[in-house]
Amino acid sequence: MGVRLEGIENHTLDITCIVLAGGKGLRLGRDKVQETVGADNLLQRVLSQLAPFNRDIIIVTAGDKSLPPFNGYQRSRVVADIYPGKGALGGVYTGLAASSSQYNLVVACDMPFLNQALLRYLMGLSAGFDLVVPRLGDLVEPLHGVYSKSCLVPMERMLKRDNLEVRGLFELVSVRYVESDEIDRFDPQHLSFYNVNTEADLEKARQMVMKDVKL
Repeated sequence: MGVRLEGIENHTLDITCIVLAGGKGLRLGRDKVQETVGADNLLQRVLSQLAPFNRDIIIVTAGDKSLPPFNGYQRSRVVADIYPGKGALGGVYTGLAASSSQYNLVVACDMPFLNQALLRYLMGLSAGFDLVVPRLGDLVEPLHGVYSKSCLVPMERMLKRDNLEVRGLFELVSVRYVESDEIDRFDPQHLSFYNVNTEADLEKARQMVMKDVKL
């Protein structure tokens, strides 16, 4: 059964959630997914924001990578990269290939402040597009979007050519950009797109949680 999602139009869509957790954390110097922000590790924080959608959750990781504990998500499963070492593009491809849904919400595991209302809005816009992705000026957020399985064929071609820039996909598929004024309705501080990449990012995220920033 599909889940009712509110966007510009109302559609009942079958949505799977995909969490990319295979990054090496090179800038941080260690595996970022193991780090905690507040009481939970980064993966647990992301899963807690996706759980209310009551959809299947696919966690994509490198085959040799261990994940931190995450509890209470019976509809989640872990899959290993089909194209190891191919970065985020390979991770998104793996998630889409493993999914049974036409539309798939894709987020990174290092986004501790996801906004459920914004995610719901993106999902509600999905019908009729291959990709729905936020855009803030010239900055696009490809790891906070909704991908249809129609992206699999062009993504596979890119991977086989070792063209690993996710933004390269945008020229090959039908894209619905979600602009700043739309995002501001749900997340005026744009914290949804806050990534933990460095030690400073991690410390700032922890301070925001400690100060009870309203997210």
